[in-house]
Amino acid sequence: MRRSTFTDHAVTYGAIGGTLAPDLLTFPPTGYRVSENAIRLGSGDDRFEAATHALLTWGIPLNSGIRLDDISPGTGEQYQGIVYGPDGTPLEKQPDARPEARFTEDGTPWIAPGMTAVQKLSVGPFEFDAPMRIVFVIEEPDRVGYGIGTLPGHPLSGEECFIVDRHDDGSVWLTIRQLSRPATTRYRLVWPIIRRIQKKFVARYLRALHPTTVAG
Repeated sequence: MRRSTFTDHAVTYGAIGGTLAPDLLTFPPTGYRVSENAIRLGSGDDRFEAATHALLTWGIPLNSGIRLDDISPGTGEQYQGIVYGPDGTPLEKQPDARPEARFTEDGTPWIAPGMTAVQKLSVGPFEFDAPMRIVFVIEEPDRVGYGIGTLPGHPLSGEECFIVDRHDDGSVWLTIRQLSRPATTRYRLVWPIIRRIQKKFVARYLRALHPTTVAG
């Protein structure tokens, strides 16, 4: 995992935060394909704490065979991220400052709003760069998650969010929502192949925080 400076670009789509919309599956942004997948991770406070810690320390990509390069906090000038209320709508008054930076034992920064990174996706003998930005982070007592938005150079245009919820019955769930379309004509020509690859990685994501993968 490498950390260095990443140029501060805008994301390549307009519906920032769209994966949190309650009606996403019914009324997707024009031209975008949307999906939602969920899996139960277990139950109890310990399971919730273990899953959310892994989530915010890059557990989804790292446990799915994705390498991370060029991790950067970003300048903050392009996009700070949006803070959402319990109902999923942006707070009227957004915080002025970023949360205090946190780091793992090896010095890797925790996921935070505005951060950028390049995901390295291996598919057979090929490797693809997927530059992305953290467009929002949610940290609530029973709900933790984040969303990533695509940057120039990513094969797709769109957003993914990964949310861990603790329900009233104590069960802990991971939900993954996506809205995407091909970033360029080149990728549009191989869209069916990209969709198969996308589904393959979603299956990995759903296993990435499972108790057999994450200790806790």
